[in-house]
Amino acid sequence: MKAAETISIRAEMAGAAEVTVRRFAESASTDVPDSVAVEEPLEIRIEYGPRDVRATKSISVTMRTPGSDAELAVGFLLTEGVIRDADDVDTIASSNFSPDDASRLDPESHDDSILRTKRGAPNIVTVELRPHIEVNTAALARNFYTTSSCGVCGKASLLALRAVCPARLANTFTIEAEALHRIPGLLRVNQNVFQQTGGLHAAALFDCAGGLDSMREDVGRHNALDKLIGAAALADRLPLRDRILLLSGRSSFELLQKAVMSGIPMVAAVGAPSSLAIEVAKDFDVTLIGFLREGHFNVYHGAERVQAS
Repeated sequence: MKAAETISIRAEMAGAAEVTVRRFAESASTDVPDSVAVEEPLEIRIEYGPRDVRATKSISVTMRTPGSDAELAVGFLLTEGVIRDADDVDTIASSNFSPDDASRLDPESHDDSILRTKRGAPNIVTVELRPHIEVNTAALARNFYTTSSCGVCGKASLLALRAVCPARLANTFTIEAEALHRIPGLLRVNQNVFQQTGGLHAAALFDCAGGLDSMREDVGRHNALDKLIGAAALADRLPLRDRILLLSGRSSFELLQKAVMSGIPMVAAVGAPSSLAIEVAKDFDVTLIGFLREGHFNVYHGAERVQAS
């Protein structure tokens, strides 16, 4: 007999909600505690313009796992080409600052980056840009094609990415195959909320020796990556030319776009790449690896940068 569950939410933890489920096994049933990933909407707004003529615009609503919301917003704005650097940001207002956010955004620890933070409304992040940053609102509507269903063709998507992508240097990042084999296991053991819920994606950065640099989790693959890139931006670490990105699922155009915008030279995924992801990898010379699991992997571009053990 197939398992069936009825759910009643009891309490929320960081990134996970504690629930009571009725679990059926064969002909018997019992109520047991369980954990599920939290999913809530987040609205990202920008405030821009001269000090005396400020404007506010809502530019995105995404379903995400609460936590690291400031990182998510900054990562999203950077990978969509709205900002070029964390120095473009003056203030971030959010109701959901994590301890990591607070340390990175502390005015005592940043001289010229984000100087102020303030409490905002629940599930809304407002990123206030510095007065000299120009925002083309018409271009915003054209650029946010990657999360829509507008049917933009692959060729147009690549052309739009070329138009906003920062200048890239020659890709010199290499890694040994043995190190690649190790990193999925390191990702799994560090996915704390996934281990509780089984329902979150992860994005992680590793160095050329296979050492874990940083990781973020979220119900959305793109959100996990935006959080990861946003954290790097707030720590003034972009571009990420000396790190490999590992994705817990498949690699898509949207995820490769974000990697390109943040300078990442190599992307590996435990799942398959899409055809357009491969095109992006070739067009921007990003080493692309898929099916990285169970002791094997495929290289779709840049095989010369993976060194046999």
